[in-house]
Amino acid sequence: MKNRHWVLVLLFFLSMITYIDRVCISVAGPVMQEELGLTPTMWGWVVGAFTISYALFEIPTGAMGDRLGSRITLSRIVLWWSAFTAATGAVSSFTVLMLTRFMFGIGEAGAYPNAASTISRWFPKLQRARASSVVWSASRLGGAISPFLVIPIQKAYGWRMSFFIFGSIGLIWVAVWYFWFRDTPAEKTGTSPEEVAEMAADGNPADAGHHKLPWAVALRSSNYWMILLMYHTYCWGSYFYLSWLHTFLVKGRGMSQDQMKSLSALPFLAGFCGNLFGGFLSDYLSQKFGLKIGRRTVGAAGLALSGVCMMCTAYTADPIQSITLLALGYGAMDCMLPVSWAICLDVGKRYAGALSGSMNMAGQLGSFGSSVAFGYMVDYYHNYDVPLKVFAIMLFISAYLFTRIDPTQELSSIDGKHPSVPAGVTPAAAS
Repeated sequence: MKNRHWVLVLLFFLSMITYIDRVCISVAGPVMQEELGLTPTMWGWVVGAFTISYALFEIPTGAMGDRLGSRITLSRIVLWWSAFTAATGAVSSFTVLMLTRFMFGIGEAGAYPNAASTISRWFPKLQRARASSVVWSASRLGGAISPFLVIPIQKAYGWRMSFFIFGSIGLIWVAVWYFWFRDTPAEKTGTSPEEVAEMAADGNPADAGHHKLPWAVALRSSNYWMILLMYHTYCWGSYFYLSWLHTFLVKGRGMSQDQMKSLSALPFLAGFCGNLFGGFLSDYLSQKFGLKIGRRTVGAAGLALSGVCMMCTAYTADPIQSITLLALGYGAMDCMLPVSWAICLDVGKRYAGALSGSMNMAGQLGSFGSSVAFGYMVDYYHNYDVPLKVFAIMLFISAYLFTRIDPTQELSSIDGKHPSVPAGVTPAAAS
């Protein structure tokens, strides 16, 4: 097994732990709201506090990984978010809970941009979507198992203990990552010369850091803005599953805690399958028909289908039919997810951390709007279905925007730089 595959194993567990810690509060949400006396609007601000800080620190932390390497940056990220996951279990008021979740968001910001940056340095171009699909499928697996972990702990020891336990898991991951991982294949002992040469031939930067995104170029690029707007509108629909799904099933569809524990895993299991299918399909189509078709087809189709499923859920009162439609929608939506992150690697190249950080920042601003708007709409309309109709429309918009992204237009080529060309060789000679 190549070293790059062991890197992917570590990123798989990183992603799983990320979502166990993140979804933990959604699963515990109904109990926490009752004990702390939180209204739907107040709860919307609690889950929104995470997303706004997460969004604000995505670009700085993604760029930090481009400069310093993901070995150090991801170690810092996981230590920080683990501390504030544990701290969530100690809160006793609305204000302190909001502050704690805000700090948790600062800590977790940059995790996926740095995972993407790692993939860009360790995997060839036509393996990146499938590598990204493995990372994102792990997040859905984490979301799927969270209810089975959190609810038994809640029943035995209370909701606070679940945060104390999950906050300690990340420490194990950090120890393994920091002492085993290196930022590039060439730096890692045991990496074969063939694996190093394969990455060099694909145009990946040999050095671990010191790459600053040319912001003046990026901000003038329509491609850059399409990526950001696509991900922003997508996250309006996606974040519902992480912030409001479990409350929706209990209060909007009348499920018991035991029913919710079992059935709420279905969307995440569908997302697990969708991530793997979408990533592998995109790489296959890209190899056969080119990057434009391979990336756009999977991304746009998945988003459009997910919008249809969410709209249908809003008009379906039956809880079993509702969770089935939501699961199908999340599976379709997640076919797009590894493709969007692969596009950041296609377009960003050596700036993958900063570009994916920009995309995720725009997305988390959408997540913030989604989480807060859901609470306000429920309080105003006294109905849990109205927000789903709004989110479905946002997914349709995202599907259209995906068709306008050009994955073949690299930022480095716009900037007039040729990062893959060896020193002393002119671009014309290299081509």
